[in-house]
Amino acid sequence: MKRVLVLCMEKKITVDVCVSPYLYPVHHRDDAIVVVIDILRATTAMCTAFHYGVEKMIPVATLEEAAEYKKKGFMVGAERNGVALEGFDFGNSPFSYMSEKIVGQTIVISTTNGTQAIEAAKDAHQVVIGAFSNITALCEYLVSQKRSVLLLCSGWKNRFNWEDSIFAGAVTTRLFNAGLHNTGDAAKAMSFLYEQSQKSQIKFIRNSSHAERLAAMGLKKDIKYCFQLDQTTVIPVLEGKYLVKLS
Repeated sequence: MKRVLVLCMEKKITVDVCVSPYLYPVHHRDDAIVVVIDILRATTAMCTAFHYGVEKMIPVATLEEAAEYKKKGFMVGAERNGVALEGFDFGNSPFSYMSEKIVGQTIVISTTNGTQAIEAAKDAHQVVIGAFSNITALCEYLVSQKRSVLLLCSGWKNRFNWEDSIFAGAVTTRLFNAGLHNTGDAAKAMSFLYEQSQKSQIKFIRNSSHAERLAAMGLKKDIKYCFQLDQTTVIPVLEGKYLVKLS
């Protein structure tokens, strides 16, 4: 009788990094959890909003969509190039969402980079929102899912971005330590970048072009907050067109 040897290998759980929404189609995997990252400031603001009691958020890519929701009576946050836009209720400063008026509300949000990344990844197996403010809860969740992870940096207008990459490196390092495998040089590079940043974190933050941009606008308080660890255990997750609190 002919013997057939079947080798069963456990499927590797991997972590990869995409440095721009423009490159997302190259990295897309049907089975991966996508973590959308926009440290300064969209994803930090989203985590803050849910921590302070917002019920749902509707991320939209265009200002036209945001304006239509505003006409329907929704509270809307809209920002471009770091500036909160007139005619809307919020920008993307996390501090603007630290308010009782958002409790139980559905808020629409459109930003320069973060909501574009969500739009790019909306058909992924799962999309969750990451920031330094929820990093520990996020990493614990990702490890518990036993599923491959793609860290999607929003970048700056489809270009490489310093602070999102440092965060991707921080998460990658934690996931590597938990046993996930890397799938390429991007994950290794981001982990190395994060390790280097720890030698002089303030210097690394200041070297970010967007941090310089926000500092010139008098928003140093926002920058400092966006790099503070574990301000919340909330993880926003995309369900249909809504961001909701992961249960």
